Amino acid sequence: MPRIWRYEDGRWPNLAALTYCLAAYAGGLALITQGSLLLALPGILLLAHGLVIGAYLIHECAHNTILRDNRWNARLGENLSWLVGSAYGDYEGIRHKHFRHHVDRADIVAFDFRVHLQRHPALLRVIQTLEWFYIPAVDLLMHALVLILPFTLPSRRQRRTRVIGVLLTRLAFFGLIAALSPMALIYYAIAYLLFLHVLRFMDVHQHTYPLFEHLEQAQGESTPAFDRAHEERNTYSNLVSVRHPWMNLLTLNFGYHNAHHTRPTEPWYRLPALHRRLYGDQTDRVLPVGRLLGAYHRHRVARVLHADPPDRPVGDPSGFVGVVGVSFLTAH
Repeated sequence: MPRIWRYEDGRWPNLAALTYCLAAYAGGLALITQGSLLLALPGILLLAHGLVIGAYLIHECAHNTILRDNRWNARLGENLSWLVGSAYGDYEGIRHKHFRHHVDRADIVAFDFRVHLQRHPALLRVIQTLEWFYIPAVDLLMHALVLILPFTLPSRRQRRTRVIGVLLTRLAFFGLIAALSPMALIYYAIAYLLFLHVLRFMDVHQHTYPLFEHLEQAQGESTPAFDRAHEERNTYSNLVSVRHPWMNLLTLNFGYHNAHHTRPTEPWYRLPALHRRLYGDQTDRVLPVGRLLGAYHRHRVARVLHADPPDRPVGDPSGFVGVVGVSFLTAH
């Protein structure tokens, strides 16, 4: 057989992750369309988790760690992006933004939404109110802009056909779900909000990076040159569990973030071993999820306009506000 996997030891882990992602998504859909609240509850959780694994598989595709040929990784990432609702944007745009995050060692965006929200106080109040009610309004806004910007920015007008095409397929898909069970649309929306919360929770506390509006500029034009020491000082590993490493598979080991930044082409299933080799029993870069839950709740409104200064000491994770709006699924 021709070699298709990037790493030979990745065949079974990646097959297992892809199979689970699709099975959880399909199984969740099947449960939420049965018209039973009793079945809808596990269906929502299963669907949300299938979306989570799908998103982190896109992250692996962006690093070309799954398949041998980079074109195959791109095709897989494109298909998965439809699954998780981010196909309105160009996959290469997603990959490019995440590439800049690693190379520039900063959060590189097309625009800083915080500045724009402060110019529109009424919209800001709406966003903050929704966030108080645990609606991830900033993330929803960033995803909505993927659809809107091609029709308002001349530099992105070439993406209009893609947005319209994906929108039509998504509307047809949701129309089919509604035909099976109208309540399933509500269940799907709840699952999607849970999915956004999981991705956001993992992103919020992984960096104290500076943010620059340089995504549409060439690398190095205006962004300061940060070194590897800066990257390590401003990166944190938020593990689901330190005692039980298998639990980190719930987020496809995305919490081993220092190890990932040390070696971005290391596949997800090797990250626990790499983390142990790099840090052993050291815990200064590890922020246990249990101690971050309170911070995630406590600062949910303040976080809308917050930006962590670089090299901010995080002695007590409960005071770590973190940032939102930097998801790798939105290419702006």
